[in-house]
Amino acid sequence: MSSARTEILGRLKKAGRPGPRNRVLALIPKRGQAKGKDRTNMFVAEAKYSLAEVVRVQNLGSVPAAVVKILGTSLKVKVAPHPDLQGLDWTGLKVQFGRGAADDDVAVSVAFGAVAETGTLVLRSGKDAPTTLNFLPDVHVVVLHEQDIAGNYEAVWQKLLYENDQLPRTVNWITGPSRTADIEQTMLLGAHGPRKLVIL
Repeated sequence: MSSARTEILGRLKKAGRPGPRNRVLALIPKRGQAKGKDRTNMFVAEAKYSLAEVVRVQNLGSVPAAVVKILGTSLKVKVAPHPDLQGLDWTGLKVQFGRGAADDDVAVSVAFGAVAETGTLVLRSGKDAPTTLNFLPDVHVVVLHEQDIAGNYEAVWQKLLYENDQLPRTVNWITGPSRTADIEQTMLLGAHGPRKLVIL
């Protein structure tokens, strides 16, 4: 290796990488700066526009009853092993905790966050959040805490970087149910994942 190259690489190594706290955010459009109820309302409107079903619940304890009300009790439900979900009363539902499988009818998981300007859910991978739940079941139910709705994508990335020493292995950005219009411009739901997306 040439001495000039060695010197340059040495200086770069010594300088280190800029940490996530030192990054400068991009210019955020006004739409992505909504706050409070405006932010929540924008998220709900955009999610519905993207064909997701949005149901407001008062607290985590209301989640199982909401699932029953929307989907009934006959379906097989796979629930993420997330602390928010494990302590709930799932009586009356055919529930298992763990990774998604091809024969699961419904998956229930918890969103890391959401983006109001596009109605997008953000789900990160981890022991309490198997990525298979996002793709294999026919219906995906996602629990979203209102305080986790951000105005824009940049804010969610910042949160991901601040809360983790490194990014999760997978970060899924989900806007509405899976769909395509590749064949004769006809909308087909469930092309690459769940046909129905329900946000609680």
